[in-house]
Order: sequence, then structure tokens, then C-alpha cells
Amino acid sequence: MFKMYSIKNYRFRLLFYVVALTVIGIFVIGSARQSVQSRQIAGMIVGMAALLVFSLFDYSLLLKLSWLIYFGNLGLLTLVLLMGSSSHGAGRWLRIAGIQFQPSELSKVLLILFFSAFFMKYQEQISTLRALIITAILIAIPLALILKQPDLSTTIVTTLMFLTILFAAGINYRIVAGAIAVCIPAAIVLLYLLMQPDQTILQGYQMIRILAWRYPKQYPQQAYQQQNSIMAIGSGQLWGKGLNNDSISSVKNGNFISEPHTDFIFSIVGEELGFVGSAAVIVLLILIALECIFIARKAKDLSGRLICCGMAAWVGFQSFINISVTTGLLPNTGLTLPFVSYGLTSLVALYMGIGIVLNVGLQQKKY
Repeated sequence: MFKMYSIKNYRFRLLFYVVALTVIGIFVIGSARQSVQSRQIAGMIVGMAALLVFSLFDYSLLLKLSWLIYFGNLGLLTLVLLMGSSSHGAGRWLRIAGIQFQPSELSKVLLILFFSAFFMKYQEQISTLRALIITAILIAIPLALILKQPDLSTTIVTTLMFLTILFAAGINYRIVAGAIAVCIPAAIVLLYLLMQPDQTILQGYQMIRILAWRYPKQYPQQAYQQQNSIMAIGSGQLWGKGLNNDSISSVKNGNFISEPHTDFIFSIVGEELGFVGSAAVIVLLILIALECIFIARKAKDLSGRLICCGMAAWVGFQSFINISVTTGLLPNTGLTLPFVSYGLTSLVALYMGIGIVLNVGLQQKKY
């Protein structure tokens, strides 16, 4: 179960980046909402314990349980729909044995593990029509369960993460080119349909978010969150106003930013730590994603490479979307910023994933 590893292969750089980013997040969360800071610290402690265990646990043994992982994931997502607790109109939380968590966040790391094992087993047939149909069914079921909560943003990130794993698995480039050729005109048609007044593709609140992002002056009540976020980030200038400041000109102190400790945590980073602090957070996120890719290049097998690519995609895409929302580049989606935003399930799941990546790094291929 636990092997003897060489300490020189342990990627302490990746561990440092993750810890540094989490510590920054804890300080910013404390400034945004002091009441939840201690819980985030507890989440980091639990996450660190999970990271250390998974970094020393042979990931190949985990992958032997791939089907159990897959159906266990479906079970948790189904339970959310049947008996999950709701917040802000979405039922995304599940309480078991007094512990409340968000299965859709845990689902990301579980799906990375499952499809890494699945594509490893069927790597020679991955580009066949039969394999592609089976793969599409296997990913469609959990995506549909997540979307039903409803959680469109997590569905999008999980889809991007899955597509990255599929590409890294070695799917034929002609299939990729064909998919792009189909998706581009399909996306244009979809955008046209979405702009129709009687469209039924998106729910009402989702359409309002897009319209408020596109026409903020026409939807001031719905656009204020993003507009105030942009104002907060800009007001931080180079060095920011400082954590826990009492400035009356602070957008945060005036309670003009909703969810400042979760979805819009980057607004607080920009206002209180300025351009320097914002750049530091972005650089750390990029370094974490790059380090996962570097480890993937030396993985002993395809499954290890896919695990690392999946984690890089998770951190990279979710970070890009979250920061794009807070800066007004994308409509409001409700996604957290990895390692920075408050959210115990997300934090622990990310630490689990990084721990598995570290174990992949401990088992490098031999040249």
C-alpha cells in the first residue's frame, strides 16, 4: 500500500505553492468575513492531512477501484437531488453523519481518477466509435446530475476538465479537428438561440446574468455585483488598501460586494492587496497548473499523466473563469477561486487531488 519513495522526487515546490496560496486565502477570507476564517484554517489542516496520505499512497491501487469510485460518485450526486440542502436556489449540499459537504466539488477529483483509469485501460481503442459512445455516456450521466442541482458553472468546468483528459489520452487529431469544425458553427447557432426572447435553453436567472453582463446599464440591479467588483479591484491600485482596513472608501467595508469570501474573493484581493497581491495570486495559480504538467511529463504511465493533466485543467480553467467574472470578462457564474475562496469541500478535494499528483511525481518513469 505505502511504498518506499525517494525524497528527492517529492515535489516540494508544488506543496509550497499550494500552501502559500491557501495561507493568502485564509488572510483574505479573514478580512472579508472573520466569522468563517477559523473554519477555513480547519479545512486546510484536514486538507494537508489528506494531501500527505494520498501523496504516499500508490495511486495505481486507487485506480483499481475506478468503477467503485464512479458509481460512488453517482450515488452522492443522486442523493443531493433526493435529500440535499439548498442555498440561493440551488441544492448542492449533502449532510451525512452530521458532516455537510458539496458532492459536485468532490466529483471533480473522483472523475479525474475514474477516467484516468478508464483511458489507461482502453488507450488503444480510445478513437473508435464504440469507445467514444461509451465515454460520452459515462461523462454525460454525472454532468446531467450536476446540471440538475442546478450548477451550470461546475458542469462547464467539469466538461473542460474531461475534454483535457480526453485530449491528453491520445484521441485521434482528426476527431479533434472534426469536433472543432462542428462545435464552432453550433456555438454560433446556440448564441443566436439564446438571444431570442422566448428561449428555453437557460433558466431565467441564468439568462438575466448574461444580459446584465452584456448590458449593465439596462440591468443595474443584476449587474451591481460585477460592477462593484471591478471598482474594488481598480481602487486597490498598486499595493492595495491593506487587509482588515477601516477605510470608508472601501467597497468591501460598504458591503457593496456580495459573497466576498467565496465567489468574489478576488475582488477583496484586488482592493486590499492591490496589483501586487493580485499578480502574486495569479502567478501562484499558474505555477500550480504548470507544476502538474511538468509532473505529467515524467509520469510512469498514461493514467498518472492524465491525473496530472486533469488537475492542471481543474485549477487552470476554474481560476480563469472566476477571475474573469470578477473583472467583468465573463458573466457571473458562481465559481470559487481554487485554494483562495472559502469552501471546505472544494479545499479538501483540491488537496486530495494535489496529493495524488505528488504521488505520481514520486513514481517517475525510468529512462
